[in-house]
Amino acid sequence: MTLNIFIGMPKKVFLISIGLFCLTGMSFNWGFFAHKKISRLAVFTLPPSLAGFYKKNIDYLTEASVNPDRRRYAIPEEAPRHYIDLDDYGDSAAYTLPRYWNQAVERYGKDTLEARGILPWHIHRVYIQLKEAFLLQDPEKILRLSSDLSHYIADAHVPLHTTRNYDGQLTNQVGIHGFWESRLPELFFEQYDFYVGTASYVPNIQLAAWAMVQQSNQAVDSVLNVELQLSRSTPSKFSFESKGKQTIRVYSQEYSKKYHHALNGMVERFFRNSVKRTGDFWYTAWVDAGQPDLNRLIGYKPTAEELEKRKQELQQWKEHTVKAREHEGSEN
Repeated sequence: MTLNIFIGMPKKVFLISIGLFCLTGMSFNWGFFAHKKISRLAVFTLPPSLAGFYKKNIDYLTEASVNPDRRRYAIPEEAPRHYIDLDDYGDSAAYTLPRYWNQAVERYGKDTLEARGILPWHIHRVYIQLKEAFLLQDPEKILRLSSDLSHYIADAHVPLHTTRNYDGQLTNQVGIHGFWESRLPELFFEQYDFYVGTASYVPNIQLAAWAMVQQSNQAVDSVLNVELQLSRSTPSKFSFESKGKQTIRVYSQEYSKKYHHALNGMVERFFRNSVKRTGDFWYTAWVDAGQPDLNRLIGYKPTAEELEKRKQELQQWKEHTVKAREHEGSEN
């Protein structure tokens, strides 16, 4: 395992720290698994001026990174924030769509945009909100919006979040979404190298969000075609595994290994990019807010009211009152 994320740490100390780190909550079952990993790992890309506050609240950042997925089942307007069906706009949409929300609304209308997904525009919106939270030095909002931003950035690095064929339902490949973003990371995460360097400043957040979507969309054909070809040469690609008290059908470990290998490092690259870009966007929001002193906020503890609000949000998710695309991650 090459989880070399502790920048500047001597190798011996690093290895000891990794052992302790894994024993104290780093092991979780893109699904919820990947979102939590990405948010947690991004903390270790931050410079000292940010790292203290973020490390102090790393457990919350980790757990809250899946809240946007939970909200999909409680808030109707949440679902479109996680994807953009570029093929609904025709060829080269990743390069020709308006980069800024007001321009896009003027051309297509708000209803049309939301029906096809608003992911890259929403990343910019959450970034602005995070910058404002830094300006106000509001620790609750900083943490909540940092977690949200991490989630949407990770979603932008999933190729199947950029196409109407989001779960292979148009190519007889239903289930491929969870296969790519959940099953493969769960099986092969420990083989990945997460030395991604320190967070860097992003000059134009909106263009950077679109660059993520462009890169992901370029990989859609490979994600689908590689699996399609592999399935034709493999007699059986499913097996059964026990999770808790349930026995469920999953893509077999052998088939998963073949697919993962055939993708030639794609999942690891997008995973690493998600970690790096999350750290970059957090850092940029802080710089653009004037680099406030976060050491003043390290003693922050959520109020009883905030804790109750978190409890209510979790209950709303459990009730699943809103219909959402079923392809996306679920908690294990």
